[in-house]
Amino acid sequence: MEIDIGIAEQDRAAIADGLSRLLADTYTLYLKTHNFHWNVTGPMFNTLHTMFETQYTELALAVDDIAERIRALGFPAPGTYAAYSKLSSIKEQEGIPAAEEMIKLLVEGQEAVVRTARGIFPLLEKVSDEPTADLLTQRMQIHEKTAWMLRSLLAA
Repeated sequence: MEIDIGIAEQDRAAIADGLSRLLADTYTLYLKTHNFHWNVTGPMFNTLHTMFETQYTELALAVDDIAERIRALGFPAPGTYAAYSKLSSIKEQEGIPAAEEMIKLLVEGQEAVVRTARGIFPLLEKVSDEPTADLLTQRMQIHEKTAWMLRSLLAA
């Protein structure tokens, strides 16, 4: 059955493409955060271990919301490491960095997700896709707040 939600198929496809990049960024950041949760060491271990767990748990929920929006628009959601590797603006981390470097890398990742989400907005406004705009606004707010909290740990 055809989708008739007031947004043309080519516009839905373009939005789904943007959301696929957001999904890839979010999943890659989830994986990086979970990796750092497992491998953090040093004097801030307990604080960072707990903080990273809170963050990767939130990201795990977010990937489902993003993927379900792609599906609601009528397109398949990417779901493989190979697809995420091609779509993500966030690179995987080789090795285990020191705790402070982990924080910096996660700030960069949080900010990358915000930039990806922000880049989708012009199309959403053009076609009045308020549900996707709402999802992106919520995601951006969470990622900006998380980046601020992580940056606060680096203050001298």
